[in-house]
Amino acid sequence: MSTSRLEAFSDGVLAVAITLLVLDIKVPSVGGHDDLGRELARNWPHYAAYVTSFLTIGIIWINHHAMIGRLLQADHMILFLNLLLLLSIALLPFATSLMAAYLKQSHGQNLAAAIYSGTFLLMAVLFSILNRHILLRKPQLLTSELSEQHRRQILARSITGLAPYAIATALAAVSAYATLAICAALAVFYALPVASGGDQRGE
Repeated sequence: MSTSRLEAFSDGVLAVAITLLVLDIKVPSVGGHDDLGRELARNWPHYAAYVTSFLTIGIIWINHHAMIGRLLQADHMILFLNLLLLLSIALLPFATSLMAAYLKQSHGQNLAAAIYSGTFLLMAVLFSILNRHILLRKPQLLTSELSEQHRRQILARSITGLAPYAIATALAAVSAYATLAICAALAVFYALPVASGGDQRGE
C-alpha cells in the first residue's frame, strides 16, 4: 500500500482527535454569582489537561510523519499496527475530559488519572511496537538503507517515554495531581528543540 494513503488517513484521525480536545473547554455560564475571572480560574484542570494532550498528540504527529516517511511502502502488519496506534490516539479526547472532570473531585480522581496516563502509556507502547516492526522486522521496506546500529538507536529513542508514563500511571493511585504533572512535564520536554534533535521521541 502507498504510504501517502497511510499518512493521509492517519493525519485525518490525528486532526480530529486534536480538535475534539477543545470541545471540553466550556464558556462559563452568564449571570453566575462569581465574576468571570474566578470562573475561568476554577476551570484550570480543563486547560492543563487540554495543553498536555494537545502537545502530546502534536509530538506524535511529528514523530509519526518521520516514521512513515522512512517507508517505501507499507505491508499488512504495518497497516494493522498503525490502526491500533490510531485507536489509542482516538481515546485521548475521552481520557482528557475524564481527567479534567475528576481531578478536583474527592472520589474517582485516582482512577481518572490512571486512565489518562494509561492512555498515553498505551499510545507510547503501540508507537514503539510499530516502530520496531518497521526498523527491525521490515528494513527492506525503508526508502534508504540504514545500519542496524542506527536503526536500534532510533528505536531506543522511541521507548524513552515508556518508563515515565508507567510511573505516572502507578502514581495515580497516590496523587492524580502528580500524574498530571508528569504527563505535562513530558509533553513540554518533548516539545522543546533540545529533545527533538533530528529524530524525536516516538521514532
